Order: sequence, then structure tokens, then C-alpha cells
Amino acid sequence: MSSSLKETKLRIFNAATLPGLEDNPLTSLNEYFSNAGDGYIVVVYDNSVNTYEQVIRVLVQATACGVEEAAIEAWEIDHLGKSVVHHGNFSECNRAAGIIRQIGIRVEVVTD
Repeated sequence: MSSSLKETKLRIFNAATLPGLEDNPLTSLNEYFSNAGDGYIVVVYDNSVNTYEQVIRVLVQATACGVEEAAIEAWEIDHLGKSVVHHGNFSECNRAAGIIRQIGIRVEVVTD
């Protein structure tokens, strides 16, 4: 993993950057992210076809996340085989999944 990606991950998950995570960052992160959506998640799976650039671009377009977040999710897809890339209600997750699916990558909407 490149040092800039590692620094980005650390910065994104730094307890000081998210409100209410001062006491127990791990428990608080789980609570923070479990309350972030409306019961559904979008999961994207790795394949041998799409490039990092393609995946990052479609994630930014589909989820309105920043390039840094999309790059981290692309890294997770590549190295872990999958990544949760979006939280929301059923309609919002299906909308995002439909956009992501257009590049030929496997994507699922499942309950959180």
C-alpha cells in the first residue's frame, strides 16, 4: 500500500475527525457507520477487467463520494475482494448500484 493511501486511510478513520468518537473509537466507529445509512448497503466485488481509474470514477459518480474515499474503496475491492461503497435506503442503493453496474463490475444491494 502506498504511503499516501495509508495516510488517507488513517486520516479518514481518525477519531478526532468524526464527532462523538472521543471515548472508544472502535465502538464509536461501529455505531457511527451503523447509523449512517437507512438499512441497505452497496457491495462491489473485484474482477480482473476494470482498472482502478474506472472504479474510482464510477464510485465518485454513483455515490457522490470524494476521490480519496473512492480510491480507498477501490483498494479494498482489489485487495480484499469486495468493499461496501454506499449506505442508504433501498431506492438510493439501487440507483447507485445501477450506475456502478454499467462498467461491468459485480455489485449487490443487501440489507445492512
